[in-house]
Amino acid sequence: MAALPVYRWRLAPDGYATRRQLRSAGLRPGGQDVAAQLERPRRRRGPLVAYLYRIDLARPVRPMTPARWAALAKANSARRTCPACRRDAGYVIPAALGTCTPCAYPDPDSSEGNT
Repeated sequence: MAALPVYRWRLAPDGYATRRQLRSAGLRPGGQDVAAQLERPRRRRGPLVAYLYRIDLARPVRPMTPARWAALAKANSARRTCPACRRDAGYVIPAALGTCTPCAYPDPDSSEGNT
């Protein structure tokens, strides 16, 4: 395998783009291998690396079908549903908690039977 060309930050030639740049142009890498890499030097750590793809080999983004929209809505709904109380929390449940906030931090003063 040949070594990738490495360019300094902001000095890559025309015709290359990152995944994010391709996506904003309505394109995707389309199965091509990484064509080059960009390096941004940092002081106390190794350089930041961004992989570049050739724009001329990129393909258009596949359109969302009704079935894909439905699957995405179902997945987002599952991220909002608390596994403990099975209610829609109204927000994406943090992975650190694993449950909605009321289930993770029950209020001892509002327990039933304290009258």
